[in-house]
Amino acid sequence: MHIARHDSGVGGALRALASQIHPVFMLPPVAASAFGAVLAGLTAPGLALLHVATAFVALYTAHVKDGYVDFYGRGEDDDHPLTAAGCRFALAGSTALFFTGLLAVGVLVGPVAALLTLPGWLFGYLHAPHLDMNPVTATMGYPTGIGFALVGGYYVQAESLSASVVAFAVVFVTILSGIKIIDDSKDYEYDRSIDKRTVAVVLGRRRARTTAFAVMTLGLVAAVGFVLVRAFPPSAVAAPLVFGVVAAFAARGDDELATMLLIRGSYVFLALLVVAVWFRPLT
Repeated sequence: MHIARHDSGVGGALRALASQIHPVFMLPPVAASAFGAVLAGLTAPGLALLHVATAFVALYTAHVKDGYVDFYGRGEDDDHPLTAAGCRFALAGSTALFFTGLLAVGVLVGPVAALLTLPGWLFGYLHAPHLDMNPVTATMGYPTGIGFALVGGYYVQAESLSASVVAFAVVFVTILSGIKIIDDSKDYEYDRSIDKRTVAVVLGRRRARTTAFAVMTLGLVAAVGFVLVRAFPPSAVAAPLVFGVVAAFAARGDDELATMLLIRGSYVFLALLVVAVWFRPLT
């Protein structure tokens, strides 16, 4: 079975498989899982690593499936490093690894932990060509997966949920949904040609951008509100303030530049929240 389209040998196959690791989009779910563990006190580092690994494998599955559908099914991409058989091999392998990790989570922690971990794979595997055809699921699938990574990472440590972790998940899902609307706008012309109903296709690019920044603003206001009601530590207020500055610059750029700035801004947002929760500098 040939795995790589352009290279031969074991090295070529490994490079083709590794090409489906996209750090920019894989970091947020992995970091969210780790952040959930930090919120819970990180009492079991081994279980935290196990949950982080399952989040990583779920995202890898999503990227392989998305590339497979876009290149071999829709003809959207100009090239792909994996053969069709290589894509199926990678999907089978990542799925097996995920469910092995899921079983371990269920055995070591409990069935609720496994149920909170499973949506990460479901959203990833079903995104293309199913969830990405509807404006709601196309926009919220990836952010909701990150929300589950956060609460799952927390539950694996605490074996319970708190109002604080749910509030963090709500803020993340809201802000990332706004970013996803702008990210989808980059493919407006093609998505419209295949009746892929993203928010940009349904509303038009201009109104979609307005909606995206309104959604992100709602998330930032919610974050400040959670600080005021003491669901978040006081120093967490720095996170929405800094992200707001990034968003202001992003609003001046095109969709591609705005997406790049906002995704990286979300990294800073998460990092500031980790500092606020871990060190509690103003407490």
